[in-house]
Amino acid sequence: MCFGHDGDAALERSLAQKGASRRGLLRGAAGVAAGAAAVGATATPALAQGRGPGHGHGHGHGRRREVPHDRISIQLYTLRSAADELVVGDPVKIGYLRVLEALARYGYERVELAGLYGQTAAAMRATLDDLGLRATSSHDGISATIGAAHLKFQNARTLGQRYVNVPYLNSDKLADWQRWADQMNEEARVARSYGLRYGYHNHAHEFTIDLGGGLTPWEVFMDRLDRRFVHLEVDLYWAFTAGVNTGHTTAESALEFAKDVVNDAPLAVRQYHVKDRTAMGTTQAEADMCDLGVGVIDFPELFRNHEVEEYIVENDTPDNPAAPLLSAAVGHLYLDHLEY
Repeated sequence: MCFGHDGDAALERSLAQKGASRRGLLRGAAGVAAGAAAVGATATPALAQGRGPGHGHGHGHGRRREVPHDRISIQLYTLRSAADELVVGDPVKIGYLRVLEALARYGYERVELAGLYGQTAAAMRATLDDLGLRATSSHDGISATIGAAHLKFQNARTLGQRYVNVPYLNSDKLADWQRWADQMNEEARVARSYGLRYGYHNHAHEFTIDLGGGLTPWEVFMDRLDRRFVHLEVDLYWAFTAGVNTGHTTAESALEFAKDVVNDAPLAVRQYHVKDRTAMGTTQAEADMCDLGVGVIDFPELFRNHEVEEYIVENDTPDNPAAPLLSAAVGHLYLDHLEY
Protein backbone atom coordinates (compact mmCIF):
# COMPACT_ATOMS: atom_id res chain seq x y z
CA MET A 1 0.00 0.00 0.00
CA CYS A 2 3.03 2.22 -0.40
CA PHE A 3 2.39 5.72 -1.67
CA GLY A 4 -1.38 5.31 -1.45
CA HIS A 5 -1.72 2.07 -3.39
CA ASP A 6 -3.62 -0.91 -2.05
CA GLY A 7 -1.10 -3.73 -2.19
CA ASP A 8 -3.30 -6.00 -0.06
CA ALA A 9 -6.19 -5.75 -2.50
CA ALA A 10 -3.89 -6.25 -5.47
CA LEU A 11 -2.45 -9.38 -3.92
CA GLU A 12 -5.89 -10.74 -3.04
CA ARG A 13 -7.09 -10.30 -6.62
CA SER A 14 -4.01 -11.94 -8.08
CA LEU A 15 -4.18 -14.88 -5.69
CA ALA A 16 -7.81 -15.49 -6.57
CA GLN A 17 -6.88 -15.43 -10.25
CA LYS A 18 -3.79 -17.60 -9.92
CA GLY A 19 -5.00 -20.03 -7.28
CA ALA A 20 -1.91 -19.37 -5.13
CA SER A 21 0.25 -21.59 -7.36
CA ARG A 22 3.97 -21.57 -6.63
CA ARG A 23 4.80 -22.68 -10.17
CA GLY A 24 7.43 -20.55 -11.81
CA LEU A 25 7.29 -17.64 -9.36
CA LEU A 26 10.95 -16.85 -9.85
CA ARG A 27 11.55 -18.64 -13.14
CA GLY A 28 12.34 -15.53 -15.11
CA ALA A 29 14.64 -14.09 -12.48
CA ALA A 30 16.63 -17.28 -12.17
CA GLY A 31 16.76 -17.78 -15.87
CA VAL A 32 18.03 -14.29 -16.62
CA ALA A 33 20.59 -14.25 -14.07
CA ALA A 34 10.28 0.85 23.09
CA GLY A 35 7.99 3.54 22.70
CA ALA A 36 8.17 7.24 23.42
CA ALA A 37 11.58 6.96 25.06
CA ALA A 38 12.93 6.56 21.58
CA VAL A 39 12.02 10.15 20.75
CA GLY A 40 15.15 11.61 22.25
CA ALA A 41 17.53 8.81 21.33
CA THR A 42 20.87 9.95 20.00
CA ALA A 43 22.62 8.32 17.08
CA THR A 44 25.25 5.67 17.61
CA PRO A 45 27.93 5.45 14.89
CA ALA A 46 27.66 2.15 13.03
CA LEU A 47 30.60 -0.13 12.41
CA ALA A 48 29.45 -1.26 8.97
CA GLN A 49 31.99 -4.06 8.87
CA GLY A 50 31.99 -6.67 6.14
CA ARG A 51 31.41 -6.28 2.42
CA GLY A 52 30.15 -3.07 0.90
CA PRO A 53 26.49 -2.46 0.14
CA GLY A 54 24.98 -4.15 -2.85
CA HIS A 55 28.01 -6.28 -3.62
CA GLY A 56 27.29 -9.98 -3.49
CA HIS A 57 25.71 -12.20 -0.89
CA GLY A 58 26.74 -14.43 1.95
CA HIS A 59 27.77 -14.02 5.55
CA GLY A 60 31.09 -12.25 5.19
CA HIS A 61 33.74 -13.40 7.65
CA GLY A 62 31.53 -13.95 10.67
CA ARG A 63 31.90 -10.45 12.09
CA ARG A 64 28.99 -8.69 13.71
CA ARG A 65 27.80 -5.76 11.66
CA GLU A 66 25.43 -2.86 12.18
CA VAL A 67 23.29 -0.81 9.83
CA PRO A 68 25.26 2.39 9.20
CA HIS A 69 23.43 5.21 10.94
CA ASP A 70 23.62 7.49 7.93
CA ARG A 71 21.95 4.89 5.68
CA ILE A 72 18.74 4.77 7.75
CA SER A 73 15.79 6.56 6.13
CA ILE A 74 12.01 6.59 6.39
CA GLN A 75 9.28 6.61 3.76
CA LEU A 76 7.11 9.61 4.62
CA TYR A 77 3.97 7.75 3.55
CA THR A 78 4.22 6.16 7.00
CA LEU A 79 3.49 9.56 8.51
CA ARG A 80 0.75 10.70 6.15
CA SER A 81 -1.99 10.97 8.79
CA ALA A 82 0.17 13.17 11.01
CA ALA A 83 1.65 15.18 8.14
CA ASP A 84 -1.73 16.16 6.71
CA GLU A 85 -2.60 19.83 6.78
CA LEU A 86 -2.41 21.18 10.32
CA VAL A 87 -5.73 21.12 12.14
CA VAL A 88 -5.82 23.32 15.26
CA GLY A 89 -6.80 21.26 18.27
CA ASP A 90 -6.29 17.93 16.50
CA PRO A 91 -3.49 16.00 18.28
CA VAL A 92 -2.95 13.78 15.22
CA LYS A 93 -2.79 16.18 12.28
CA ILE A 94 0.24 18.21 13.29
CA GLY A 95 1.39 19.13 9.77
CA TYR A 96 4.38 18.08 7.71
CA LEU A 97 6.80 20.61 9.22
CA ARG A 98 6.35 19.33 12.78
CA VAL A 99 6.60 15.78 11.48
CA LEU A 100 9.94 16.55 9.84
CA GLU A 101 11.12 18.28 13.01
CA ALA A 102 10.25 15.14 14.98
CA LEU A 103 12.12 12.88 12.57
CA ALA A 104 15.23 15.01 12.97
CA ARG A 105 14.92 14.71 16.77
CA TYR A 106 14.65 10.92 16.48
CA GLY A 107 18.01 10.84 14.74
CA TYR A 108 16.99 10.46 11.10
CA GLU A 109 19.28 12.06 8.55
CA ARG A 110 17.44 10.84 5.43
CA VAL A 111 13.86 10.73 4.23
CA GLU A 112 12.17 9.21 1.20
CA LEU A 113 9.57 11.57 -0.20
CA ALA A 114 6.04 10.69 -1.26
CA GLY A 115 5.07 14.12 -2.59
CA LEU A 116 6.04 17.64 -1.57
CA TYR A 117 3.07 18.71 0.59
CA GLY A 118 2.24 21.43 -1.89
CA GLN A 119 5.73 22.95 -1.72
CA THR A 120 8.18 23.59 -4.52
CA ALA A 121 11.27 21.42 -4.66
CA ALA A 122 13.43 24.41 -3.72
CA ALA A 123 11.25 25.29 -0.72
CA MET A 124 11.23 21.71 0.50
CA ARG A 125 15.02 21.51 0.11
CA ALA A 126 15.39 24.65 2.23
CA THR A 127 13.14 23.20 4.94
CA LEU A 128 15.03 19.92 5.01
CA ASP A 129 18.40 21.67 5.06
CA ASP A 130 17.32 23.74 8.07
CA LEU A 131 16.45 20.55 9.93
CA GLY A 132 19.58 18.64 8.97
CA LEU A 133 17.59 16.19 6.82
CA ARG A 134 18.26 15.00 3.26
CA ALA A 135 15.71 13.78 0.75
CA THR A 136 17.81 11.05 -0.76
CA SER A 137 14.99 9.16 -2.48
CA SER A 138 11.41 9.52 -3.66
CA HIS A 139 8.43 7.58 -4.92
CA ASP A 140 7.27 8.92 -8.28
CA GLY A 141 5.15 7.23 -10.89
CA ILE A 142 6.09 6.82 -14.54
CA SER A 143 5.73 10.20 -16.24
CA ALA A 144 3.15 10.75 -18.97
CA THR A 145 5.55 12.71 -21.18
CA ILE A 146 9.30 13.11 -21.57
CA GLY A 147 8.90 16.73 -20.50
CA ALA A 148 7.27 15.62 -17.26
CA ALA A 149 10.10 13.16 -16.71
CA HIS A 150 12.69 15.91 -17.11
CA LEU A 151 10.82 18.08 -14.59
CA LYS A 152 10.66 15.19 -12.15
CA PHE A 153 14.38 14.60 -12.38
CA GLN A 154 15.16 18.32 -12.20
CA ASN A 155 13.20 18.47 -8.96
CA ALA A 156 15.05 15.43 -7.68
CA ARG A 157 18.36 17.15 -8.36
CA THR A 158 17.16 20.29 -6.62
CA LEU A 159 16.26 18.21 -3.60
CA GLY A 160 19.65 16.50 -3.61
CA GLN A 161 18.25 13.01 -4.24
CA ARG A 162 20.21 10.00 -5.36
CA TYR A 163 17.28 7.69 -6.11
CA VAL A 164 13.89 7.96 -7.84
CA ASN A 165 11.64 4.91 -7.60
CA VAL A 166 8.42 3.84 -9.28
CA PRO A 167 6.22 2.83 -6.32
CA TYR A 168 3.41 0.72 -7.77
CA LEU A 169 2.06 -0.80 -10.96
CA ASN A 170 -0.77 -3.30 -11.34
CA SER A 171 -2.49 -5.01 -14.25
CA ASP A 172 -3.47 -8.52 -15.32
CA LYS A 173 -2.41 -7.79 -18.92
CA LEU A 174 0.98 -8.87 -20.21
CA ALA A 175 1.16 -5.96 -22.64
CA ASP A 176 0.89 -3.45 -19.78
CA TRP A 177 3.88 -4.88 -17.92
CA GLN A 178 5.92 -5.02 -21.12
CA ARG A 179 5.04 -1.41 -21.93
CA TRP A 180 5.83 -0.25 -18.41
CA ALA A 181 9.20 -1.98 -18.48
CA ASP A 182 10.07 -0.24 -21.74
CA GLN A 183 8.92 3.14 -20.37
CA MET A 184 10.98 2.65 -17.22
CA ASN A 185 14.05 1.78 -19.27
CA GLU A 186 13.63 5.02 -21.22
CA GLU A 187 13.12 7.11 -18.09
CA ALA A 188 16.05 5.44 -16.36
CA ARG A 189 18.39 6.52 -19.13
CA VAL A 190 17.21 10.11 -18.72
CA ALA A 191 17.58 9.81 -14.95
CA ARG A 192 21.17 8.68 -15.38
CA SER A 193 21.93 11.85 -17.33
CA TYR A 194 20.91 13.77 -14.19
CA GLY A 195 23.17 11.64 -12.03
CA LEU A 196 20.20 9.77 -10.53
CA ARG A 197 19.52 6.08 -9.97
CA TYR A 198 16.10 4.86 -11.09
CA GLY A 199 14.39 1.93 -9.44
CA TYR A 200 11.25 -0.15 -8.99
CA HIS A 201 9.55 -0.87 -5.66
CA ASN A 202 7.75 -4.21 -5.43
CA HIS A 203 4.58 -5.31 -3.71
CA ALA A 204 3.46 -8.97 -3.57
CA HIS A 205 1.11 -9.21 -6.53
CA GLU A 206 4.00 -9.06 -9.02
CA PHE A 207 4.80 -12.62 -7.96
CA THR A 208 1.28 -14.05 -8.18
CA ILE A 209 -0.58 -12.48 -11.11
CA ASP A 210 -0.83 -15.03 -13.91
CA LEU A 211 -0.29 -13.28 -17.24
CA GLY A 212 -0.75 -16.55 -19.13
CA GLY A 213 0.92 -19.91 -18.83
CA GLY A 214 2.07 -19.11 -15.30
CA LEU A 215 4.12 -16.09 -16.39
CA THR A 216 4.23 -13.42 -13.67
CA PRO A 217 4.88 -9.67 -13.81
CA TRP A 218 8.06 -10.17 -11.79
CA GLU A 219 9.40 -12.52 -14.44
CA VAL A 220 8.54 -10.02 -17.16
CA PHE A 221 10.34 -7.22 -15.32
CA MET A 222 13.40 -9.30 -14.51
CA ASP A 223 13.67 -10.25 -18.18
CA ARG A 224 12.84 -6.87 -19.70
CA LEU A 225 14.16 -4.14 -17.36
CA ASP A 226 17.61 -2.88 -18.30
CA ARG A 227 19.95 -3.83 -15.48
CA ARG A 228 22.40 -1.13 -16.57
CA PHE A 229 19.96 1.61 -15.62
CA VAL A 230 17.20 0.19 -13.38
CA HIS A 231 17.69 -1.06 -9.83
CA LEU A 232 15.36 -2.60 -7.26
CA GLU A 233 14.06 -1.15 -4.04
CA VAL A 234 12.96 -4.42 -2.44
CA ASP A 235 10.14 -4.14 0.04
CA LEU A 236 11.00 -6.92 2.48
CA TYR A 237 7.49 -7.15 3.95
CA TRP A 238 5.91 -7.63 0.54
CA ALA A 239 8.57 -10.11 -0.58
CA PHE A 240 8.02 -12.12 2.60
CA THR A 241 4.24 -11.84 2.15
CA ALA A 242 4.50 -13.11 -1.41
CA GLY A 243 6.16 -16.18 0.04
CA VAL A 244 3.45 -16.67 2.66
CA ASN A 245 0.69 -16.33 0.11
CA THR A 246 2.24 -18.76 -2.36
CA GLY A 247 2.36 -21.71 -0.01
CA HIS A 248 5.20 -21.10 2.42
CA THR A 249 3.81 -22.02 5.83
CA THR A 250 6.73 -21.22 8.12
CA ALA A 251 8.55 -17.96 8.73
CA GLU A 252 11.81 -19.67 7.78
CA SER A 253 10.44 -20.78 4.41
CA ALA A 254 8.89 -17.39 3.62
CA LEU A 255 12.20 -15.79 4.56
CA GLU A 256 14.01 -18.01 2.08
CA PHE A 257 11.55 -16.89 -0.59
CA ALA A 258 12.33 -13.25 0.22
CA LYS A 259 16.06 -13.99 0.06
CA ASP A 260 15.56 -15.63 -3.34
CA VAL A 261 13.81 -12.49 -4.57
CA VAL A 262 17.00 -10.59 -3.80
CA ASN A 263 19.55 -13.23 -4.76
CA ASP A 264 17.98 -14.26 -8.07
CA ALA A 265 17.32 -10.75 -9.37
CA PRO A 266 19.50 -9.76 -12.31
CA LEU A 267 19.00 -6.10 -11.31
CA ALA A 268 21.03 -4.56 -8.49
CA VAL A 269 19.18 -4.41 -5.17
CA ARG A 270 20.22 -1.01 -3.81
CA GLN A 271 17.50 -0.16 -1.28
CA TYR A 272 15.27 -1.95 1.21
CA HIS A 273 11.89 -1.00 2.59
CA VAL A 274 12.08 -2.39 6.10
CA LYS A 275 8.73 -3.16 7.70
CA ASP A 276 7.62 -6.06 9.85
CA ARG A 277 4.69 -8.49 9.68
CA THR A 278 2.46 -9.39 12.62
CA ALA A 279 2.35 -13.18 12.17
CA MET A 280 2.22 -16.05 9.73
CA GLY A 281 -1.11 -16.85 8.10
CA THR A 282 -3.34 -15.12 5.59
CA THR A 283 -5.97 -13.36 7.71
CA GLN A 284 -5.81 -9.56 7.80
CA ALA A 285 -4.69 -9.58 11.44
CA GLU A 286 -1.92 -12.09 10.74
CA ALA A 287 -0.79 -10.36 7.58
CA ASP A 288 -0.84 -6.80 8.93
CA MET A 289 2.25 -4.64 9.22
CA CYS A 290 3.69 -3.81 12.61
CA ASP A 291 6.53 -1.84 14.13
CA LEU A 292 10.02 -3.16 13.54
CA GLY A 293 11.22 -5.87 15.87
CA VAL A 294 7.85 -7.10 17.13
CA GLY A 295 6.87 -9.26 14.15
CA VAL A 296 8.03 -12.47 12.48
CA ILE A 297 10.49 -11.24 9.84
CA ASP A 298 14.14 -12.04 10.58
CA PHE A 299 15.80 -8.83 9.42
CA PRO A 300 19.31 -9.77 10.64
CA GLU A 301 19.21 -12.80 8.34
CA LEU A 302 18.02 -10.68 5.41
CA PHE A 303 20.73 -8.08 6.03
CA ARG A 304 23.43 -10.73 6.34
CA ASN A 305 22.28 -12.15 3.03
CA HIS A 306 22.59 -8.84 1.19
CA GLU A 307 23.51 -5.33 2.30
CA VAL A 308 22.16 -2.26 0.54
CA GLU A 309 22.81 1.43 0.21
CA GLU A 310 19.70 2.54 2.10
CA TYR A 311 17.46 0.99 4.78
CA ILE A 312 14.07 2.71 4.69
CA VAL A 313 11.68 2.36 7.64
CA GLU A 314 8.03 1.99 6.69
CA ASN A 315 4.72 1.00 8.24
CA ASP A 316 1.75 1.50 5.92
CA THR A 317 -0.77 0.78 8.65
CA PRO A 318 0.19 2.13 12.10
CA ASP A 319 -2.27 0.57 14.53
CA ASN A 320 -4.03 3.80 15.43
CA PRO A 321 -4.15 7.38 14.11
CA ALA A 322 -1.71 8.63 16.73
CA ALA A 323 0.87 5.91 16.07
CA PRO A 324 2.88 7.12 13.04
CA LEU A 325 5.40 9.12 15.05
CA LEU A 326 5.85 6.23 17.45
CA SER A 327 6.39 3.86 14.52
CA ALA A 328 9.03 6.21 13.16
CA ALA A 329 10.81 6.46 16.50
CA VAL A 330 10.75 2.70 17.10
CA GLY A 331 11.91 2.02 13.54
CA HIS A 332 14.97 4.23 13.87
CA LEU A 333 15.81 2.88 17.31
CA TYR A 334 15.54 -0.71 16.03
CA LEU A 335 17.76 -0.25 12.98
CA ASP A 336 20.27 1.94 14.77
CA HIS A 337 20.92 -0.74 17.40
CA LEU A 338 20.52 -3.89 15.30
CA GLU A 339 23.48 -6.25 14.98
CA TYR A 340 23.57 -8.97 12.35
